[in-house]
Amino acid sequence: MDFGWSEEQRLWRQTVRDFAQKEIAPRVREIDTQERIPRQIIKGMAQLGLLAPVCSEEYGGAEMDWTLAAIAAEELGRADISLAVPVLYLVEAAWGFILDQYGTPEVKAEVLPRVTAGEAFLGIATTEPGGGSDILGSCRTKAVPQGDAWLLNGEKMYISGVRESLEMGGVHLLLARTDPDPAAAHRAFTFFALPLKGTRGITPTYFEDMGRMGISTGGFALEDVSLPAAQKVGDVNRGFYHAMEGFSAARVLIGATCVGAAEAVLEMGVDHVKERQAFGRPLAAFEGISFPLADHYTSLESTRLLVYKAAWTMDQKYGPGTQTHYDIALAAALAKLRAPQVGFSIMNEVADWFGAMAYTKECPVEMGIRGIRSYSIGAEGTMNIMRLVIARELLGADFLPYRH
Repeated sequence: MDFGWSEEQRLWRQTVRDFAQKEIAPRVREIDTQERIPRQIIKGMAQLGLLAPVCSEEYGGAEMDWTLAAIAAEELGRADISLAVPVLYLVEAAWGFILDQYGTPEVKAEVLPRVTAGEAFLGIATTEPGGGSDILGSCRTKAVPQGDAWLLNGEKMYISGVRESLEMGGVHLLLARTDPDPAAAHRAFTFFALPLKGTRGITPTYFEDMGRMGISTGGFALEDVSLPAAQKVGDVNRGFYHAMEGFSAARVLIGATCVGAAEAVLEMGVDHVKERQAFGRPLAAFEGISFPLADHYTSLESTRLLVYKAAWTMDQKYGPGTQTHYDIALAAALAKLRAPQVGFSIMNEVADWFGAMAYTKECPVEMGIRGIRSYSIGAEGTMNIMRLVIARELLGADFLPYRH
C-alpha cells in the first residue's frame, strides 16, 4: 500500500495548479458576478487537456486515468471555490466518458472533438419536474421509435449548462422511457445524445441559482422532437445502467472538487486567525479556534482518502478489471456523502472566524458556501441517496425501503 504520489501525478498537480491559480483564481469573483466562465479560461482548459479528459485520444481527449482526473478536479476546486469551473469540468469529464464508451461512432466523431476543444458543451439531463433521485417514478419523458428515428416528448428540469449548450452547441445525455411496461423497472430507459441548439421542439427555461453562478441551470420541454437513430447512446433499455455508471464517475470528481475548495477556504481561515488579534493575542491562540481547526483538518484528510480510494477503484475497474461497478458505486457514494458535508462545515466555521466580514462579498468564503451547498442538496444524488447506495451494498438490495 502506497500513500504517496507518482512523479507523473506530482507534475500533473503542479501543472494544473499553476494554470488554475494564474488564470482562474483571480477571476472567481468576476465569474460569480458576471455569471459566465470567460472563453479565455475555457480555451486554456482545452489546451491543457482539461475538457472531457478521460475520453479517447481519437476524439481529442487525453485518455487520462481517474486518479489524474481527480487531481485536476481538486486543483480546480482549490482555485474556484464558487465551484462553477469545477462543475463544467466534472460534468464534461464524467458524461464525456459515458458518450465515449457507449455513443455511436458518428456522434462521437461529431461531438467529442468540439467538446475537448472547448467549442461545445456536454451535459446530463435526467432530472424532471417530478424529481431526480426516483428515476423509475419520476421519469416521464418518452422516446418512441419512428422509422429510422426516435420521437421524444417530455420535460427535463434543473439541468446544468442549458444556456451553454444553446449558445455553443453540443449535447445533453438525456434519459427517456422506451418501454412503457411498469414491470420493465430499470430496464425501461434509454440514453440519447440530444443537441439543444438548432433542434426543433425544444423550449428552454432558466433558473437563477444561489451559487455556482458561472454555469447556467435550467430545463427544457420536448415536443415531438425527432432524433436520428445514431443519437441513441448504448443499447435500448440500458440507459439507467449507463446513467448510474456516469453518476458514480461524477460523484468521485465532486468529492475531489469539494476537498480542493474546502482546503482553500481552510487555508484562508488559518492565514486570518494568525494575523487577527483579539484581547491582546492572535485568534489562533484561542482553543475555540485551534481545536475546531484540528477537527476540521482531520475530517478533510479522511475525506481526501475516501475520494482517492474511489478514484483508485475506478482505475482498477477500467484498467485491470479487478474492481466491479458495485465496488465503484460504494466508493463513489462514500466520497460524495462526506465531501460536500465536510466542505460546507469547514466553510461555515471559517466564516465565523472572519466575523462580520464573512457576511459581505469582500470575503470570498460566501461564494464557497453558496456553491458547495448544491452538492448536498442534490447534484448527482442527495445525501440520503448516497446513504441508500451504501446501505444497499452493505445489506443487500432486498433490504432497500422501496422493496417493502
